[in-house]
Amino acid sequence: MDIFLPIARMPISIFAILGMGGLVGLLSGLFGVGGGFLLTPLLMWMGIPPAVAVASDTNQIVAASVSGTIAHSRNKNVDFKLGFIILVGSLVGGSFGTSLVKVLQSLGNFDFVLKSTYVVMLLAVGTFMLIESINSLRKKSKKDTGTPKDSAAMRFMNKLPIKMHFEVSGIDCSVISLFILGLLIGVLAALMGVGGGFIMLPVMIYLLGMPTIKAVGTSVFVIIFTAINVTMAQSSLNHTVDVVLAIVLLIGSSIGAQVGAKIGKKLPAEQLRVLFSVIVLAVMAKMLVSLVVAPTSLISLGGGH
Repeated sequence: MDIFLPIARMPISIFAILGMGGLVGLLSGLFGVGGGFLLTPLLMWMGIPPAVAVASDTNQIVAASVSGTIAHSRNKNVDFKLGFIILVGSLVGGSFGTSLVKVLQSLGNFDFVLKSTYVVMLLAVGTFMLIESINSLRKKSKKDTGTPKDSAAMRFMNKLPIKMHFEVSGIDCSVISLFILGLLIGVLAALMGVGGGFIMLPVMIYLLGMPTIKAVGTSVFVIIFTAINVTMAQSSLNHTVDVVLAIVLLIGSSIGAQVGAKIGKKLPAEQLRVLFSVIVLAVMAKMLVSLVVAPTSLISLGGGH
């Protein structure tokens, strides 16, 4: 059964969209990510224009994140105090990122910049998490707290000024570092159509020292408002939000997020991080192939329309 997408101007299978929404919702509840890092490439592979894919899937991210936050808050795994500080930075970054998208579209190189950024970010995050998680599994520690060993980067973050104590996460952290993290997440949300969880989650775990399950719950909370901010900005400034596509994705993701949160409670922290890193690297590999195989379709030398 096909439906017509008015902004994308193409027919598409409603079951395929529901399935993608459900899959990404599952990832949201399981890993504390919005799922846009996976959904945006999937939508583009199905022929949906990149600008429409980026803008429309942020609606789905809202639904998946709300559903995931409710599930995680029931288990007291959401640090609202820490999340709010990151949120302030993400709102500022999201507004800047949306304006950047408009500039790139006018230059005609948005597709190339989007896919190149995806490859670099996914490669860096996926490789780091996979190596660290495998090393942790090899050590076979008697007790898995879900918190990686203290690192030089973590010690540096702890030295930054304006520190606060966060009871839920059990850490002391600089407000400045949280705000900067939020700025980065906001820009990525606007530029790449993601909630920023695939960056936020490893930063929370490896640089802030948060327990994995607390990082997952707090991440989905922040993503709610980051995605709402970007969706509103994309709709008013760039007019690329396809409401029909967004609604179908939203239905599937709401269901998937609840299932993911339940599964996530039962998996050990290291196994959760290994699984997440493998998925990230798989998406990166597919994006890299698309860049190498058909580069001529990605760069426009003339102005955009």
